[in-house]
Amino acid sequence: MNPRRKQRLVAVTSIGILLVAAVGFMLYALQDSIDVFYTPTEIIEGKAKTGQKPVIGQRLRIGGLVVPGSVSRDEETLAVSFDLMDTGPIVTVQFNGSLPDLFREGQGIVATGVLQEGNLIVAHEVLAKHDEEYMPPELAEQLKGIKHVKPEQANY
Repeated sequence: MNPRRKQRLVAVTSIGILLVAAVGFMLYALQDSIDVFYTPTEIIEGKAKTGQKPVIGQRLRIGGLVVPGSVSRDEETLAVSFDLMDTGPIVTVQFNGSLPDLFREGQGIVATGVLQEGNLIVAHEVLAKHDEEYMPPELAEQLKGIKHVKPEQANY
């Protein structure tokens, strides 16, 4: 083999090995910060295509509707417990912190936390979804003729 060709082959092979190693190290470093999204049904029954269930201690995101009548608050702390559902099983979420203003029973939420038991998630973040018909005031005024009036300017 020509020495010049051999030198190129070694250089290309070395670059390829370095790229594969770099991608491997990045994926290894990111494995702790990847949150897989589940619904309550998927947590209990597993993903539809693969049947994969989350394992206890796994970080995850869960989305669903807050079951009416299931919200219980601790009187002395910010601890809250509530049930989530989609179309099937119900999962309990425990959260210690301030809930978003849009949080209410029957509202869609997304929680990020850790699976503690088969149907118990200890969340460290809760996000409330707003109504899907929300429109910025400027757009509502243009499309529907609805004028937004600030509370201090309203004539009651």
